[in-house]
Amino acid sequence: MQAADVWGSRWSSTAHPLSHRFMEAAVEKQTLVVLAADLETTAELVQLINQVGPHIAALKTHVDMVEDYSKEAWGDVVQAAHGHGLLLFEDRKFADIGRVSQTQMGGVYDIRSWADIVTAHRVSGPDIVDGIAAGWDEVQRIGGIFLLAQMSSRGNLLTESYTDETISTGASSPHVMGYIGNGSSPDEVSSLREKVGEGKMIWTPGVNLSAEEGILGQRYGHPSDAIKAGSDAVIVGSGIHKSDDPVAAAKAYADATWSALKTR
Repeated sequence: MQAADVWGSRWSSTAHPLSHRFMEAAVEKQTLVVLAADLETTAELVQLINQVGPHIAALKTHVDMVEDYSKEAWGDVVQAAHGHGLLLFEDRKFADIGRVSQTQMGGVYDIRSWADIVTAHRVSGPDIVDGIAAGWDEVQRIGGIFLLAQMSSRGNLLTESYTDETISTGASSPHVMGYIGNGSSPDEVSSLREKVGEGKMIWTPGVNLSAEEGILGQRYGHPSDAIKAGSDAVIVGSGIHKSDDPVAAAKAYADATWSALKTR
């Protein structure tokens, strides 16, 4: 089974090399799941990666949530992810001006050295994209940026006009791999896909197989609906790592997303 055949126009239209790496991994593992591994210790992270690695296509992290961070301990997390062929996706949500964002790519966590993908807000202006890319340039790496075009949390301030500006910025940049959409609303995902076209990816949080409302304003939609609406990956956290059986949960999300991709 070839990735180009499965993904069709998405494969042929996307130019970013990491988009193709993700699509290849998704086809090889038959999953469109990005694991949001929001755990507090590196040991827990490594254990979870090794448990569910065969059923996920990328690993989303919040490195600043880890209580026992050290360069050596984080290296174990990176090694475990690489062992399962996972892209490392640091959900940093950069939002400052370009020069500051470039500096933040280094710093204590040295995100530029291990993250393949990061997230960013468009709020500070389009130069943030070039600033982040310059951080990767400093260590001779190619990375991809996902701009937040929509959010699934209740009461967020990402208006339609803001979304349109975000899409415009991403469309003109080779560094932007895609956009974060609102997985809790298939209609919003479908609208975003219509605006974005085929040339960029859309990844969506806000999904859960139970599709119930979470805590602190989080809303959920069904992962299959998000994929059918035009999302290319679903970002799943507690639905997997808080499950009584994380492996079975990861497999269930993988099956749901893969089946949805094949039918859209």
